[in-house]
Amino acid sequence: MLICIVSIFISGCTSFGRGITEAIIDKQEALDARVCDIWGEGFDGLNPHLKKQKGKMKVLMVHGVGDHKPGYSTEFFEKLAKALELSVTSRKHKNIRLSDENNPQKTLGNLRINRFLSKDRAKELLFYELTWSDITAKEKEVLAYDSSGEYSFRRTEVNDLMKRFANDTGPDPIIYLGESRADILLSFTQSFCWMAYGNWNDLPTDTKRFCKTPNILSINNDQYAFVSHSLGSRIVIDGMQSIATMLGNKSGSNVKIKIAISEALKHKEIPIYMMSNQLPMLQLGRKPPEVSNQKKAYCDAKGEQYYQRMLTKTPIIAFSDPNDLLSYAIPPGFVEKYIDSRLCVDVTNININVAHVYDIFGLGEVANPMDAHIGYDTDDRIVALIANGIGNGTTAKIVRDRCRWIETID
Repeated sequence: MLICIVSIFISGCTSFGRGITEAIIDKQEALDARVCDIWGEGFDGLNPHLKKQKGKMKVLMVHGVGDHKPGYSTEFFEKLAKALELSVTSRKHKNIRLSDENNPQKTLGNLRINRFLSKDRAKELLFYELTWSDITAKEKEVLAYDSSGEYSFRRTEVNDLMKRFANDTGPDPIIYLGESRADILLSFTQSFCWMAYGNWNDLPTDTKRFCKTPNILSINNDQYAFVSHSLGSRIVIDGMQSIATMLGNKSGSNVKIKIAISEALKHKEIPIYMMSNQLPMLQLGRKPPEVSNQKKAYCDAKGEQYYQRMLTKTPIIAFSDPNDLLSYAIPPGFVEKYIDSRLCVDVTNININVAHVYDIFGLGEVANPMDAHIGYDTDDRIVALIANGIGNGTTAKIVRDRCRWIETID
């Protein structure tokens, strides 16, 4: 009997088996008891910053491992715009092919910008999408034979699909530890420079350009946020740490500009919404940053290094599905030891099932690890949290109804 039941569930060979299995799955999905536990401080989300009299709300999305094409974030930002009640968008997006000032022929990826407004034009969001995977694509060509028709036909269909996925995603963290890391971080810092370059009408389009100097007034007035996935979270943290180091170096040229940028950023709070957070795993084998274990000195108003901080605060909102085999919560003590103290990081861990969990006829529970890894940016609860936060007057109903918040205090 046991073998028969498992056989029906796994193979679905008969219409009767498929009917029973689908009915049970549909019933469990309808109940939707997926976990959403939030541990940390409350946060505002993007919504409160959309009606600023001066400046704009600007969001940069940084993808993770695997080959991505410009436009990969479309479903996410359309859901985000809907959650923020932004029903008007520009007819055309803008594309900037990122460039290296010292090597203009080098490929650094693409930055795509979309503009969203409320119907009355009172609220505005600029959404920046960084596609950096072109940088690693060349190096991954060494694995092309393994996925070619000359060799891949020797595998079973399912195993071939899994191997293709592994070949597409597995090499990126390894490549990031090598020579391409500098180019990937340059693509991020260039994207941040374009975010601070000005407003929608100031941005070029369909061009390959190097952003040399951000707009100091824009940094003072605008509100920034990052959304990242898997390896993208490591890129954002490393990119911000590299900016902190660059601004801390007061020698060389453009000293006055560095000081002006540094002073403007010191008063900013820039949240990072991390999906499928991998910071603990991607820290393995790496040295701690040059400034660590000094949060109080840099972030406390009475600290001796307070005026050398980079930002007033960097809230990290880390979304992790326990069934995502490549995701990790940020443990206590990790920030102090492994993230630059000048960023003044505070962490909110969100333990959330983005993949449905199914009970297999009482034999145990199972969740698709692939869905658990790639389903973050389409989950309505995550979109609602990024849009409206928690612990404030604008928190979305789906979050109030479906999530449990455990507020942490000092």
